Amino acid sequence: MKCVLVTPPTLEPIDLAALKLHLRLDSGSLESNLDETQSIPPGSYGIDYELLTLDVAPGGTGWAVGDTLTGTTSTKTCIIVTVITTKTYIVKSRSGAFTLGEVISNGTNSADQGATNPTFATGYTILGAAVEILGQQAIVTLTSGTNAATGTLDVKIQDSDDGTTWVDWGTAFTQVTTANDNATYEKAYTGIKRYIRTVAKVLLAACEFGTLVIRLNPMFAEDNLLNAIIVAAREHVEDETRRQIITATWDYFLERWPDNESGVYWDRIIAHKNKNYIKLPFGNLQSVVSVKWKDSAGTEYILVEDVDYIVETNGEQCGRVVLPYGQVWPTGMLYPSNPIKIEFICGWTTAALVPYKIKAAIKLEAADYYEHREHFIEARSRTVIAENEAFDALLASARLWDEFI
Repeated sequence: MKCVLVTPPTLEPIDLAALKLHLRLDSGSLESNLDETQSIPPGSYGIDYELLTLDVAPGGTGWAVGDTLTGTTSTKTCIIVTVITTKTYIVKSRSGAFTLGEVISNGTNSADQGATNPTFATGYTILGAAVEILGQQAIVTLTSGTNAATGTLDVKIQDSDDGTTWVDWGTAFTQVTTANDNATYEKAYTGIKRYIRTVAKVLLAACEFGTLVIRLNPMFAEDNLLNAIIVAAREHVEDETRRQIITATWDYFLERWPDNESGVYWDRIIAHKNKNYIKLPFGNLQSVVSVKWKDSAGTEYILVEDVDYIVETNGEQCGRVVLPYGQVWPTGMLYPSNPIKIEFICGWTTAALVPYKIKAAIKLEAADYYEHREHFIEARSRTVIAENEAFDALLASARLWDEFI
């Protein structure tokens, strides 16, 4: 079996805090255990904030917070408060109506708009900065200053796995009015996502406020070592189970199609005569990115999913690329080196989905590495570590026994 890792996991099935708890490590003072990150910086936020939407992004280095934008035809201006994307911005202090289709500039970089842009929308939402909290306890605080006149402030927490797709979490903070302003409110985040942020809406009149994410983030002199140990322990469990634990992308190379002339893969003592599928390794198949092959001249061809093949994910077991009814694998002479390449994504999508027996085995392995850390630093070798029967027992039912070509 020839596989090449294309994209490694971006997170681990256990985090630093979980390993420290397992090892009974303490970082020391309360001050060193806490950090604070602003989601929405404190300030006075007025109702003149609007959502500006373009259909053509500015050129050059684009626009930034604080830039004054001017319409070259209308001569009207506004100021950028938040950059959401290259085509969407929160702006304030618009001096008048911009002209549809005009060129807008910050004095350096311009954006020539189409016939229906720019547009401005009220009832905007202030989007706070994302804060990574995976594996940490977090408290979100809302500090309200003075609400002007009849101003109201609504703030809620959102969370996300990837920092891009956000959903509302829990219940919103109590609406802040002039009757309950100049106060601090807090909520403990108890979700399981990797990122959180706050979003706010100001109505009727200006409000002063800011939001803060306070994380219990214990620091330890050997944090870098512990993070390396987590990776090494996870990789060893993957070797033992023949699984991909957390989402990763792989290339799987084949020398021939399953129904080659002889019906036998000569490099293995396994008959695969007239097979109508290709089994993919590592379990937990999420998707097949592509199936490509090269002919003897090196010309590459791409098969079409649901036309040339069907993807069978098979849950936690090994997925398959299957021929549809009546179809056959491509014919003709193949390129002499790695002619068939299947790129696929597999593994559990979040740490929360990884079975506890696998996470427990990773913790046991990590504890062994930490106990013998001098040897781990020197060689990252398991040869000095005694076999752990509990480790083997935990993984006994998690191993994949499938054979691959």
